[in-house]
Amino acid sequence: MIYETLEIIKDQVSQFLDDRLSESNLLVLENIAKMEDADITTMNDKIVLSLLNLEEEISMKNLPNVNFKNGSYEYKNKPVNLNLYVLFSANRSVYTKSITALSAIIEFFQDKKVFNQSNTPLNPTITALDDVKEFKFVVELYTPTFEQLNYVWGTLGGKSVPNVMYKVSIVKVEGTSLVKKGSTITEIEGTLENQTKHPVD
Repeated sequence: MIYETLEIIKDQVSQFLDDRLSESNLLVLENIAKMEDADITTMNDKIVLSLLNLEEEISMKNLPNVNFKNGSYEYKNKPVNLNLYVLFSANRSVYTKSITALSAIIEFFQDKKVFNQSNTPLNPTITALDDVKEFKFVVELYTPTFEQLNYVWGTLGGKSVPNVMYKVSIVKVEGTSLVKKGSTITEIEGTLENQTKHPVD
């Protein structure tokens, strides 16, 4: 669900940027660390969405994972709940266009933080989303310190460009295999024994 979540974010932000900036296909999902590779041109004059890091959401680790369906229960291994840290890098050829694009992205997420199947129609042209039925995640602005930001770009190995970072939570990663399946208990049978009370001497 990591890739699917990024595709949903990319599609939603792309539509907003297309309308606001009157430029189509401005946002791409790429590894910004390869921005300076001579043979990669997909990031030229683009806004680049990249996955920086992910972490497990420990607070949801011990929740049970049992589903009741058609009178029986299904038990699966607990899903892995993740927080994703994503980076929007404005690699525009004109600096003022980079700043304008970042401002539009911040405006978009200020207006819409929660994404689910009810308020976010999936783009039918994105085949990666064909099997996505239910989803919910929250996108919040994440502001690293200057030291952290310097470390990020040092790790990426490239020159810094105007950027904004967001934390995406909670992304659920879960397989389909069952650990256990059985029927529910519908009635209890037993016999009560007649116990004679003895008088107290």
